[in-house]
Amino acid sequence: MNLTDTELAMHLCSLEESLLDPTVRRDSARVAALLTENFQEFGASGRVWSRNQILDLLATEEYRPPSMEDFDCRQIAKGVALVTYRTVRPSPAPGERAATLRTSLWTEQSGVWRMRFHQGTPAA
Repeated sequence: MNLTDTELAMHLCSLEESLLDPTVRRDSARVAALLTENFQEFGASGRVWSRNQILDLLATEEYRPPSMEDFDCRQIAKGVALVTYRTVRPSPAPGERAATLRTSLWTEQSGVWRMRFHQGTPAA
């Protein structure tokens, strides 16, 4: 898949947004198609998640999607892209927001981009 930098950023942003969609998150087959077999996540909670653990978790979670801000995509090698962005959701405290910095590593094989690694870090 030969994409310009802008096309790649738009494509990976769309894939990231789909992973924030509650309907997609509950569909294990759709999520599995977006994650590599050896996917790993360092969650905002500090927990480390495997692909199978994420599939199990997402299939049953109650989830309100956050908004996405400051999306950036950098191709760091052929077929490897680093995505960064911030998710924001209303905080339990009135007028406050809870933000998480997010980083994903995407790899392309046979024209298909799949997430290899994801990390969420609570933001100040």
